[in-house]
Amino acid sequence: MNTQNKNHEYLYPDSNSLHHHTYLISPLIKLLSHVKTPDIIKPRVLDIGCGNGSLSNLIARQGYDVVGIDESESGVRVARQAFPQCQFIQGSIYHLSDLKLESQFDVVISSETIEHLFYPRELVRGARKYLKSNGRLILTTPYHGYLKNLVLAISGKMDRHFTTLWDGGHIKFFSVVTLRSLLESEGFTDIQFEFAGRFPYLWKSMLCSSTFKLS
Repeated sequence: MNTQNKNHEYLYPDSNSLHHHTYLISPLIKLLSHVKTPDIIKPRVLDIGCGNGSLSNLIARQGYDVVGIDESESGVRVARQAFPQCQFIQGSIYHLSDLKLESQFDVVISSETIEHLFYPRELVRGARKYLKSNGRLILTTPYHGYLKNLVLAISGKMDRHFTTLWDGGHIKFFSVVTLRSLLESEGFTDIQFEFAGRFPYLWKSMLCSSTFKLS
């Protein structure tokens, strides 16, 4: 993950899995498994905003060929050292076209990244360029819905949840409706949602899988 400029890099001290991986990995692997077919035995996956590579590694261990991209120099360095079975590239989410990997991936994933971006549409557009025809984009991002926001307000946790004091924190807050709208506006179809963490309608995160068919 990265949203920082060169003077405020998101630093990764080690290759340990991040806390949200514990509740995201099972539904994520479920969505990824739909891509495996007799013709695609080892799907190629691009992990945009891969951070320290720990999630890329978990996916690769399930039988996928994984390439990770992140702008964080420390994240990519840690990932390359810890997970040599994957390929890691240092690059900006906002300049994905510079990497010359167009139409090479069966799946593009981006986990807990889009909410950190000033221009989230650019992530979706970049992912679209890297997908093969009928490839799938899987996004995960914190879940926001009316009931959850109401509970946050009543419990007095609204300020903590939407804090502006976390440098490099969340600046976009997606609901099912707004994430679906973003994907549809960029030509994605067959949009499916899964949810993870905590209780129904108070979920921590949502996972969204969608398809892009090249014309």
